[in-house]
Amino acid sequence: MMGTNGRHVERSPRRQPAAVRCAVYTRKSTEEGLQQEFNSLDAQREAAQSYIASMKHEGWICLEKRYDDGGYTGGNMQRPALLDLMADIERGEIDCVVVYKVDRLSRSLLDFARMMETFEKRDVSFVSVTQQFNTTHSMGRLTLNILLSFAQFEREIISERTRDKMSAARRKGKWVGGTPILGYDVVGTKLVVNEAEAARVRRIFDIYRKHQALLPAVRELERLDWTTKRWTTRRGISRGGLRFTKARLCRLLTHVAYVGKVRFQGAVYEGEQRGIVTVEVFDAVQQLLACHGRNGRQQRPRSSEALLSGLLICKACGRAMTPTYSQRRARRYRYYVCTRAQKEGWTMCPSPSVPAGPMEAFVIDQIRSLGSERQAGFERSWNTLSSSEQHRLIRQLTQVVVYDGQTGQVAITVDDEEMGKLAQRSAGATETRKGVRCVSN
Repeated sequence: MMGTNGRHVERSPRRQPAAVRCAVYTRKSTEEGLQQEFNSLDAQREAAQSYIASMKHEGWICLEKRYDDGGYTGGNMQRPALLDLMADIERGEIDCVVVYKVDRLSRSLLDFARMMETFEKRDVSFVSVTQQFNTTHSMGRLTLNILLSFAQFEREIISERTRDKMSAARRKGKWVGGTPILGYDVVGTKLVVNEAEAARVRRIFDIYRKHQALLPAVRELERLDWTTKRWTTRRGISRGGLRFTKARLCRLLTHVAYVGKVRFQGAVYEGEQRGIVTVEVFDAVQQLLACHGRNGRQQRPRSSEALLSGLLICKACGRAMTPTYSQRRARRYRYYVCTRAQKEGWTMCPSPSVPAGPMEAFVIDQIRSLGSERQAGFERSWNTLSSSEQHRLIRQLTQVVVYDGQTGQVAITVDDEEMGKLAQRSAGATETRKGVRCVSN
């Protein structure tokens, strides 16, 4: 090329802009329409790709990897594609994130602020196609926060409307979702009677009326190999099919859906579904539950009587053994019962219970013997304590007691640090007594 003075001038080639790797993130709250050939996610991605193409002169290139979350809410960050996107950002594989609208990335101001911190730390830009701004400028960040505040406000308004709609539907007796119950199938938005399961539900009510207690009823259900409702989620995940426990059986026996009603906020309304248990049977069961305690548990002994409460473990099941009692005429018998046997049935544990008195006496004797071996005068000090003080000392010195019902062995683990402190206190008391002068007239 010739210059103005006629001399030949060499012009250096134009520097190519550095490549800006752009990731397109798309999201849709529901799965509706995603099966279509060209869906909402595709439309969002196409708009973002067009925007990236318009920035080609600045070196923008669109990554082929897709980050699509179909059927996920923007109210939290538990979304597979978003988590994948954030992981790639942490690995330094992305320079810019492009979305169709801000609320596609997040509807939570707190979550979005956390993501922006990660973006800034990794020097990643954020662009919204329909709300053009760049987060590298202060004005872009201000605009972004304003838009996100409105997005969160819109989400809260939608949530309030949804709750109001569900409340109105409940009051009209409609099924508005939740965990399906034994005896019914969910067809569309309604509960439809499953005749085979309905017969089983009626039999369960009869079993409880026969035994008039939850635990014997649970044992019989275990023998029949009956479980709770088994169902499949929309994502194809199998749920339910659990063994009955006292709590699960109690929930079934108190569910008003079985008499064609629904409960909402403490009130009971007529439901759309057909009842499968007669009102007379249902009311009789509620009366039995009320007489025996709503959850069928017996009253526990007072804490002063249950010396090993929270300390005793069933070795076979690895579960805690909880204090309980039975009463015959005027006499009461105390026991420690394995919580697995208590919840799932007596046959689930090889040593479901142990008499409380002998077990507590054995532990007390072992601790007294160990204390006497470690420190002189322990037995004399022990005898000066009241019964409640002795119990308090045992609980202080004992960490755990493991009962092996199959062999009858008991393993006691003591707190060596507490034992040492007790020895120091006893030694100090002994020295004090030695220094006291007795004066008599």
